[in-house]
Amino acid sequence: MKLLEGKIALVTGASKGIGRAIAKKYAEMGANVAFTYLSSVEKGQALEQELAEYGIQAKGYRSDASDFTQAEQLVEAVVKDFGKLDVLVNNAGITKDGLLMRMSEDQWDAVINTNLKSVFNLTKAATKHMMRAKSGSIINMTSVVGIKGNAGQANYAASKAGIIGFTKSVALELGSRNIRSNAIAPGFIETDMTDELDANVVAEWRKAIPLKRGGAPEDVANAAVFLASDLSAYVTGQTLQVDGGMLT
Repeated sequence: MKLLEGKIALVTGASKGIGRAIAKKYAEMGANVAFTYLSSVEKGQALEQELAEYGIQAKGYRSDASDFTQAEQLVEAVVKDFGKLDVLVNNAGITKDGLLMRMSEDQWDAVINTNLKSVFNLTKAATKHMMRAKSGSIINMTSVVGIKGNAGQANYAASKAGIIGFTKSVALELGSRNIRSNAIAPGFIETDMTDELDANVVAEWRKAIPLKRGGAPEDVANAAVFLASDLSAYVTGQTLQVDGGMLT
């Protein structure tokens, strides 16, 4: 039996990068996967077809996680289409970097709304159904930047630090209902976005990582499988660093 067989998972922001890797790994492990995308309908349809090749039920939804009403409508649609919701992965996120003195209010608000408010929106909507079932796993994507901070990313660091506090609070509130709440803090993960960085900068980052390499999206996806599965049945309120030892 596959680790996630029979589970229904919702992954936000799954059209690329870490979110896409999690959706694919979940499908490989037997979960039926609902996912969201925002920009490209073509990418969403392509991923839906790719996931279905694993022999599971898959459906993409175009939805803005930062919008409270859309988040509620999304969860209701997923439960209607799939019958239940066992796992929620709050992965949707953006960056709008800049030094504090140059950061605009719009840059601050956009990152806080997309990265942090979205976690509140989806968790609030999903837990209504999880409470009825008296089970569920909520997995929130934070970052090592939310633990240590980073110059030029005050908005991003604040949003990711907020996710850690939110994760712990939800774990305390909902543990008695057998609903677990955990976070994953990726370090330097090599994606399409990091491919655009200066090679010398990337080389210096790798030197600072004890494992001497960047992580792959699949490394984060493997952690997400653990936290979604019954292997982590006694794990809640935790932040799992997937960073190659960066913050050790």
